[in-house]
Order: sequence, then structure tokens, then C-alpha cells
Amino acid sequence: MIYLDNAATTMFKPECVLKANDYATRNLSANAGRGSHSASVKAASIIYQARKAVRGYIGCDEVIFTSNCTDALNTAIFGTARRGHVVTTVYEHNSVLRPLQELKNRGVISFTAVEPDKHGVIDPRDVERALRPDTYLIAVNHVSNVTGTVAPVAQIGAAARRHGVLYLVDGAQSVGYMDVDMREIGCDYLCFSPHKGLHGTQGIGCLCVKGGAPLRPFKFGGTGTASNTTEQPTDIPEGFECGTISVAGAFSLIAAINYRKNHAHDVRALAALGEMLRSGLSKIAGVRLYGKYNVMPNVACFNLDSVNAAIVGDILNEQYDTAVRCGLHCAPLCHRYLGTLSTGAVRASLSYHNTAQEVEFFLKAITEIAK
Repeated sequence: MIYLDNAATTMFKPECVLKANDYATRNLSANAGRGSHSASVKAASIIYQARKAVRGYIGCDEVIFTSNCTDALNTAIFGTARRGHVVTTVYEHNSVLRPLQELKNRGVISFTAVEPDKHGVIDPRDVERALRPDTYLIAVNHVSNVTGTVAPVAQIGAAARRHGVLYLVDGAQSVGYMDVDMREIGCDYLCFSPHKGLHGTQGIGCLCVKGGAPLRPFKFGGTGTASNTTEQPTDIPEGFECGTISVAGAFSLIAAINYRKNHAHDVRALAALGEMLRSGLSKIAGVRLYGKYNVMPNVACFNLDSVNAAIVGDILNEQYDTAVRCGLHCAPLCHRYLGTLSTGAVRASLSYHNTAQEVEFFLKAITEIAK
């Protein structure tokens, strides 16, 4: 199979990640921080080392481990919620939009979704203009999972600081593919999951928190701390990590971060491959390519004028053994903006394992389908 659905989850996993996952699954199955025996202490040590690795890689002060990026985003959104107003964008994934909609339905908040400018890019001035006296949070994805458009997160961060507004960045599509540093962005919270750009395993997510940023527990249960009370502890990270943390996921995360640090050159090769993909698609008659400026080159979102997006995906799967993503990509406001809410779109997303030969084969397949 030619796998071009890496924006959902990467298929290729480095050998070191696979070995770490296998070792931890076989040998580190105890609950971290839930006992004083040696196995539990060893598991807790792995969790600590994973936090340290994430802090060094992302430039944050605290790391809360969750089950995935959606869980991390929900923890940040509900953990900061108060009566007032939130500014977000039409590019957001439903892991941001649905929590905001739920808070709106409860009568807690209102929110404004900023549209891109004429170039398809979020203008930080538009975000700043959308702020109101009762705005307490800005929530922006670093990279659109639909078009690959990169948001000016540092400029938005500067606006958030000027107005004393909390700032949440969804790094699901950027971490591992770009240099992401919370200190440079100026955000209070950043969420990601290692199974995408870091080529880690599924089953663990990260909520990275700036020191002093407010947060209330979103879930409740056993934390291994303050077990003498039925009140949920509020200290970070323990008060936010109810239940069993994936030790195998944490151990694999350490390996994934170390691998990415040692293979920085892959980013340039991937960018060249992505340019080949987007350039090739733009030359095929009948292809409508979405996103032009400030776009991550490894994501190409398009439609064929003559063929429904779902049919394109089925043909690629059944006749060309090629995997892409078709549909609405869990981002309804983005598709409404693009005019594809009724049709969806085809997304081909590359990662470090893809080759020029695979891109050539894919372009040939799209050319044949278009005819």
C-alpha cells in the first residue's frame, strides 16, 4: 500500500520507537505512581523522563499526559472555561469546535470563528479585532488538518499577551514537522499527540502548560495522590492524570523525540517531496487545489471537478492500493469556508517514509481518474 493518510496518523514508526513500545509493553506494565514496589517506581521513572523529554522539546514548564490530542484539548478548554467569550478560527478541528459549542449550548460562553484573509491565511489583526472585553481565551490550530495552512501563531501570541488573554495552540499537525517552541509562540497551552509528526505510538497525548497558567481538573478519579480525600487534587500534572497512564506510550514518546532530534535533515527532504506533490497536482486538468499561501508542503487537499471526493478515495484504494482521506476531515467550518461542505475533499498527506516514486505513482493515478 502507498500510504498518504499521515495527517491522521503516521504508518511508519522508527525501529527505536517500535523497540521501546515492545520493551515497555513486555517489561513495564505496572501502574506508575500507584505503589512503592520496584515495578511501579520504575514505571513512574519512565513517566518522569517522558515529561522531561517533552519539556525540552516543546519549551514548556509542565506536561499533562492524556489519552490523545483531543483529550488534551478538551482538558484545556473545559479546564479554563468561565463565563465570557472565546476567539477561534474557521480552520479548527472539531476537537476544539465541539467543546466550544458544548460550552455555548450550556450558556457559559460565546465564541467567534475568524475567517482567513483573501490569501487563505489567518490574519493576526483579525484575531485581535475579534477580541471583546469579556474574551478570556484564544484557541488556534498551528496547522490546518484540511489545507495545511500555517497560522501566524507567534503574532497571535503577541496579541494575546497585549490583551491579557489566555492562548491555546493545537499542535496536532505541526509537532514533529516544524520547530515548535511554546516560548517563541507565547502560548499558555499547547496540545499534540506523538502518533502524527513524531512517528510515535497511539494512546497518549500531551497537554503542555506554561508555568502559572490557570487550569481546573476536567476529569475526576484516582491520581495516586491525596488519596485520603474525595476531592480532586488540582496540582499539575497529577491532578489531571486520572487513571492509568500509558507507560509504553510514554517510553515510545521518549524514543520518538530523540529520533526526531537526530533526523532534522528529514524535514528538508519532506518539504521537497511535498512541493513535488502539490506542483504535480496543480498541473492536472480538472484538479482544484485548496490552500496556496503559508501551506505545509506535506499536505495537499483537492477535488476533481468531474469525480466525487469519496469516489476518488474508493478508486485509489481499490484500484491503486493507495490510502488517502476523503470527506469533511472533522472540520466543518473550514469546509464551509472552502465551499466543500456538501462534497468534502481529498487529502493526501506525506510523511518521512514516503518516496518520490510513490508521489509519481499517485500523480499518475489522479491523472487517470481525472480523465
